[in-house]
Amino acid sequence: MLENHAKLMHFFASSDEIIGRKKLQKIIYILKKCNVPFEERYQFHFYGPYSEELTLRIEELCNLGFINETREEKKNYYQYRYRLTDAGVDFLNHYQVEFPDIGEPVAKMKERSSRFLELVSTMLYFEHLPREEVEEKVLTVKSKQNYSEEEMEEAWDFIEEMRHTTH
Repeated sequence: MLENHAKLMHFFASSDEIIGRKKLQKIIYILKKCNVPFEERYQFHFYGPYSEELTLRIEELCNLGFINETREEKKNYYQYRYRLTDAGVDFLNHYQVEFPDIGEPVAKMKERSSRFLELVSTMLYFEHLPREEVEEKVLTVKSKQNYSEEEMEEAWDFIEEMRHTTH
């Protein structure tokens, strides 16, 4: 059990801070699809791949005082910020778990919008299909997002880049 929590804490140690629950879900999913050893199971949800297990683990880490979740009020919604606490750093120093260096891919994903990461993660969710079918599926299940051909091409390039930087 603690190994999966420790992997998430390594992720937060590599990321400094993650802003947004959706972004957090998408970054972990993309890393998982790039063979970073996260164990959380995902289902397809409103905003693409979603893991209830991840949500519960983050909640547990917050309750243990290892992750700090800050809720900020925006104009018409709440935004959440996540970062590793000093107690989390102390725990990681005592609990060794093998984990790849993910600082570079995480930094690149943090620069991207949640909308773009939603596109990338949705494409990865359907990657077992031929490329053309993946794009058709995305346009169907994400019709309200109105993704363009250019965005799709950019997402394919981004997937390749992520796979290259996580190995």
